[in-house]
Amino acid sequence: MIPPTRDLRPMLAVGGDPEPPLEGAGLVYEPKYDGIRALVEVAGGATPRVGIWSRNGNEKSAQFPDIVAALVEWGRAFDAVVVLDGEIVALDAAGRPQGFQRLQHRIHVSVPGYRSSKAILPPEEQPAALVVFDLLRFGDLDLRDSPLSERRQALEHLLDVHPFPSGTLRLTEQHSDSGNALYARAKEQGWEGLLVKQARSPYRAGKRSAEWRKLKLQNVDEFVVCGYTEPQGTRTRFGALVLGVHEAAPRATRPRKPGTRAAPQAAPLRYVGDVGTGFSHAEIERLWTLLAPLATTTCPLADPPASLERRAHWVRPKLVAQVRYTEMTDEGRLRHPAYLGLRDDKEAEEVQGAGVQGARVRGAGVRGARVLGPGRGRDADAASHDSLDAVIDQLTALEKARKNGRITLPDGDTLDVTNLHKVFWPEGARTKGDLLRYYSRISPLILPVVDNRPLVMKRMPDGVTGEAFYQHRAPEPVPSGVRIETLPDDDVPARLVGGSLKTLLYMAQLASISMDPWFSRMDALDTPDQVAIDLDPQPGATFGQILDVARWVRDILERVGVRGYPKTSGSEGLHVFIPLPPGTPYQAGMLFCQIVATMVASQHPKVATVQRMVGRRKDGTIYVDYLQNIQGKTLACAYSARASAFAGVSTPLTWEEVDAGVAPQDFTIANMYARVERVGDLWAGVREDPGADLLGAMEQLR
Repeated sequence: MIPPTRDLRPMLAVGGDPEPPLEGAGLVYEPKYDGIRALVEVAGGATPRVGIWSRNGNEKSAQFPDIVAALVEWGRAFDAVVVLDGEIVALDAAGRPQGFQRLQHRIHVSVPGYRSSKAILPPEEQPAALVVFDLLRFGDLDLRDSPLSERRQALEHLLDVHPFPSGTLRLTEQHSDSGNALYARAKEQGWEGLLVKQARSPYRAGKRSAEWRKLKLQNVDEFVVCGYTEPQGTRTRFGALVLGVHEAAPRATRPRKPGTRAAPQAAPLRYVGDVGTGFSHAEIERLWTLLAPLATTTCPLADPPASLERRAHWVRPKLVAQVRYTEMTDEGRLRHPAYLGLRDDKEAEEVQGAGVQGARVRGAGVRGARVLGPGRGRDADAASHDSLDAVIDQLTALEKARKNGRITLPDGDTLDVTNLHKVFWPEGARTKGDLLRYYSRISPLILPVVDNRPLVMKRMPDGVTGEAFYQHRAPEPVPSGVRIETLPDDDVPARLVGGSLKTLLYMAQLASISMDPWFSRMDALDTPDQVAIDLDPQPGATFGQILDVARWVRDILERVGVRGYPKTSGSEGLHVFIPLPPGTPYQAGMLFCQIVATMVASQHPKVATVQRMVGRRKDGTIYVDYLQNIQGKTLACAYSARASAFAGVSTPLTWEEVDAGVAPQDFTIANMYARVERVGDLWAGVREDPGADLLGAMEQLR
């Protein structure tokens, strides 16, 4: 007898050593998605009925009405009960599956006695999709005892006869016998890993079986929230979440500090570290409403460090956080953890050992994907969301047709574009069209950065592997609507000036991959409104060393009351920008940066250097460059694409991210839009900052 779907539990994969092979007869390989596992029942017919249940039996239909609507439409095509296994995933602006963090906007996480007053985002603001990978029932036929290969064949036949009506429903791709091609894409696109399954495996409902295994590329796991620490600096509510995992057997506990009592535990919680980065202000407030009702004087950890007991506030261990980290140390502590979100589909008691592994998949292959436009926002031309969608659609159509053509911009103006199919980044096969689509999507954020500033072009007509040349002079002629200006006492006849979408896309059309503006604006060319310290690695240096130098720069700035704003260069380095008040001479800004750079180099001579001559810099050091602040020199601006092999973006960071650790490869033209939707415009602070008191700061430095 077939049990009700609401009582079913999904078959689960195992992880850890030994890793499954990338080749083998009888093995199949699938992308590993980072979403909510979903068992779905569709009772087809004239008025279909749909139910969606998570892995622990929670009903999910109300949270995903868009998926329910698509399943209802599909169910009208047949007259039978169908049970599917799949994953609900959030989508980015291009319709690609994204990490679980974005699903936070579509779900409620609740605790006993508390109901959230915050409404979930509607589907049009955060779209989602159901990615299907298994068929458990069709009509009266129970397929769970059939081999996976037969279930897949039946699923594909069903979709051939009754295709999914839209990209809200998708079939995962599957490779047989060899996972090498899928593995290469996973590494290239930053997926967390793959699922490797035995083609002969039956569906073992509710069981974790070695017939399905996880092949991990990145560490993303679940941990139990046990408490929080006090906020520091400008942070409110809490500083970090205290994390733990359940151990397989009880462990002895030691006495607690006065006022607390030991908690009896059948499966003790082991402390694994704190996570203090990855939180937006809105997420901090949301978490606080969930943490407050769980407050307790009982420490839920079996053996917390004494230092932790002195600084932590405890909560009942009910919440499960998903966390990305670089590794687990020999002491069982997380290294460089970053918060991704809360899970409401997993119970705290399930989190054992190293954590129940999640996944972060970007761009995983699916059948039936749809392409969506960018999110809400307005650029300097006051272009609407729909208008930017239209620009992107035109670029996509021309590239697919491999044609040159003319696109219409939001203000009704036009721009001629050519060779959109030309590959600019061989790694990932990203094209000139990808570059123009990226700048269209990110225009609401980058246009204020370059507005009213002279621009220098570094043109790369043959992409990042070809020759490059700098061009200060504006082409002759330029299309109408592209701003050019002649500067006083300038030996360049005319320069491009930023601020409009047409100028931005025109420069990208000329194969200027990065956007490099002056430090001053047209109305005050001799007085910059910002300066920067450029951290440039020498051969053999690591990005970890760059992050160390950035922290040392920050520490000096904070001692004299100056705010620095970090961002990746988009290639191998990192920039720290310092806003300046109106009327600051170029020389004053550069002198301040020189003092800071020299102090860092003198305090840390083995790592940092201010040696100007390249030949005299030691390998493995970081050049702390202050000379970019000369009038007319430039750096790639915030949100600029870069000619790095991985199609990087010069990405604004928080200092919490610098402390936690990031890598340049984390930020690309493929994922930047999703990031800014999640964290907002981190560079807005540079524009809003009144500027540093350099005279007062230099007096303190002396």
